[in-house]
Amino acid sequence: MPRRFCSHRSVVMANEGMVATSQPLAVQAGLRVLQEGGNAIDAAVATAAVLNVVEPMSTGIGGDAFALVYLARERRVVALNASGRAPAAATRERMVELVGQRMPEIGPLTITVPGTVDGWEKLLTAYGTLSLAEALAPAIHYAEEGFPVTEIIGQSWAQASDKLRRDPGAAATCLVDGKAPRIGQLFRQPDLARTLREIGEGGAAAFYRGPLAQRIADYVQARGGLLTTEDFAAHTSTWEAPIEVTYRGHRVLECPPNGQGLVVLQALGILEGFDLPSMRFGFDSPLHLQIEALKLAFADAFRYVADPAMAEVPVEGLLSPEYLAGRRALIDPQRASTGFAPGRPGQHGDTAYLTVVDRERNAVSFITSLFHGFGCGLAVPGTGIVLQNRGALFSLDPNHPNCIAPGKRPYHTIIPAMVFQGDQLRLSFGVMGGFMQPQGQVQVLCNLLDFSMDVQEALDAPRFNWQQGATVAFETGLSHMARLRLERRGHVIKTNAAPQTMGGGQIIRIDPETGVLQGGSDPRKDGCAAGY
Repeated sequence: MPRRFCSHRSVVMANEGMVATSQPLAVQAGLRVLQEGGNAIDAAVATAAVLNVVEPMSTGIGGDAFALVYLARERRVVALNASGRAPAAATRERMVELVGQRMPEIGPLTITVPGTVDGWEKLLTAYGTLSLAEALAPAIHYAEEGFPVTEIIGQSWAQASDKLRRDPGAAATCLVDGKAPRIGQLFRQPDLARTLREIGEGGAAAFYRGPLAQRIADYVQARGGLLTTEDFAAHTSTWEAPIEVTYRGHRVLECPPNGQGLVVLQALGILEGFDLPSMRFGFDSPLHLQIEALKLAFADAFRYVADPAMAEVPVEGLLSPEYLAGRRALIDPQRASTGFAPGRPGQHGDTAYLTVVDRERNAVSFITSLFHGFGCGLAVPGTGIVLQNRGALFSLDPNHPNCIAPGKRPYHTIIPAMVFQGDQLRLSFGVMGGFMQPQGQVQVLCNLLDFSMDVQEALDAPRFNWQQGATVAFETGLSHMARLRLERRGHVIKTNAAPQTMGGGQIIRIDPETGVLQGGSDPRKDGCAAGY
C-alpha cells in the first residue's frame, strides 16, 4: 500500500457536465439529460431511475434515498431525507411479540415505507426543470426493451438467487426460469415499466395514495408484514440542513441523522489532530489511526444515531472540537483497541451512489438503496417493485434512541457527501456499502487531502474494512511489513478480502484553478464517469 497508488485508469475530464455512477447505461441517461439542457437535479433523478432498472439488487422504488444538492447561484447546499418510516402498527411490544428481542435481517417485518419516489418528486419540484414523466422516460425504456446484465451486477444477482426463490413475487419478478439472468443476457421488466409509467403520469400520489399502495400493502400483509395504505399516505420526505466539520482546510458536508454521516465527520475531526501526511515511511501508522478513529466514531453512532424527530441526537456536542479532542486522546498510538465505549457529549442544541455536476456547477450527491441485496427478499407481483429491509436496523431495546416506534425512521447507512473550500464546491462524492460507507469515505478523503492522490487513484487504492473488536479486513495490497506492524499493535488482520466488501465510490472534483470537472469511478463496480 504505497503512499501514492498508481491507478490503471485515467481521470475522466470534461468542462460542461459530468455524471458518475455504478452502471454505464445510467451514466449515459444522466449525461443525455445534461446535454439536452436539463440541470444536475434532472440528471440525478433520471440516473437514479435507470439504476432502479439496471441494478435492481441495490436500489429501487421500494427503497429509500438521501441527497445533498448544491445550488451554484445561491452558493447553498440543501439536504433531502427521503427515507421512510416504520408502520403505525410497529410498536416495540408488537415486534417483540412477533420476533423476540432482536429485529430480523430480512422478511416482511423489516419493511419500512419506501421513500424514493417522494424524494424524486421533491427534488424535481423544488429544483428541477423536467417533469417526473420526462425524468423517468429512460428508465421506462430500459425496463420495456431490456438491458444486458453487466458483470459485477450479474455476480451479485446470482448470489441472491436462493433468497429470491423464497418469495413467489421475488422469483417471478427477478428470476428467469428460477435462475438469475446470466451476464450479458437481455433482461426485460414489463411490470416495472408499467409501474414507472403510472408514477410518471400520476406523480408520487400514484405511488402513495393509489392502487399501487394498496397492492403493496396487501402483499406485505399477506406475507406477514404490518405495512398499510395509511402508512403510505402519511409519508413525506424532509428538507434539512447539512452537518459539517473542517478537515485540512476543507469543509466536509453530510446529511444529518438518522443517517450515519456523523461517523465520517467524527472520524475526520479526530484525525485532524494527527499529521498523517508526514507518516510516509510507515504506512501502518496512518492506517492504525484511521481504524481507531472510526472505531470511536462508530461507538458514538451506534449509541446516539436515531430519528431526531423522535429522539434526542446530540449532533452539536458530538462534533464539538472539545469533545473530539477528548475522543482523540483515547487512541493509543501503539495499541489497537478491542472496542470503545460511547462518549457523553454536552447536550448542545447493498446501495447505489451517483453524482452529477452541470454546466452551471450545480451538483447533486445522491444515494439510494434497498439495504441488503434485493432488500427484504419480497417483490410485489405484477409491479416490479422489490421492497427494502431498512427496519432491520431498528433496536428493540426500550432504552435506546433507535428503538422501533410507529412512524419512526431507523438508523440509516446511506450517506452522500460534498467537500468545499470556503464556499467553493470541490468534491461531490460517496462510497456505497452499508457500514463500509463511512469507512470508505474517510479513506478516500485521506487519499485525496492527505496523500495527494487524484480522484481515480483515491478510489482504486486498496481499502480496509473494520469489522468488530480488533478485527480488520484488507484487500490485496497490504504490504507484509505493514501487516506485521499492525499485528504487533494488536490488530487482527484478515487479508485478500473480496472487493465487493469494500464498497464502491464515485467522485466528481472541480479543479480549483481551471474549473474543469474531474471524474473517478470505482473499479469494484461496473460503472464509469463520463462528461462532455
